[in-house]
Amino acid sequence: MAEVKTNAMRMLDKSKTPYQIFAYDAEDGQIHGTAVAEKIGKPAEQVYKTLVAHQGSSLFVFIIPVAEELDLKKAAKAAGVKKIEMLPLKDLQQHTGYVRGGCSPIGMKKLFPTFIDSRAEGLETILVSAGRIGLQMELTPHQLAAQVKGKFAQLIRESGD
Repeated sequence: MAEVKTNAMRMLDKSKTPYQIFAYDAEDGQIHGTAVAEKIGKPAEQVYKTLVAHQGSSLFVFIIPVAEELDLKKAAKAAGVKKIEMLPLKDLQQHTGYVRGGCSPIGMKKLFPTFIDSRAEGLETILVSAGRIGLQMELTPHQLAAQVKGKFAQLIRESGD
């Protein structure tokens, strides 16, 4: 099967950033993060999802573990804004070039301020969408941060929050 490169893969190739691709079958419609982690045989703590939020017309990207929930207060604090809300799903492709389930933090239409949950810093590698449903890419958290000019921050809702 000839591998078709996504925008995210092309950007990593261009910057000579090493990464590994993991393909999974999305025919069953199970494309939520924990199902994807199971399908590629990786622990959910290592697989991250890309969320896009906004404050007015300003967009922000948040990368958090798939089994966790974004804490909007922590996200706003990290982004340096008063309040933040999730970008409506209908607006995702228009702003990022990606669809739900295939939204990679790398290779969006524009480079938005990007924040990676601080838990990632302790991991050797993490997996994020490679820019298409059915593809994940593995790279180090610091390579990801360098690629998207991302900052590490506490972003997820803790059970006591």
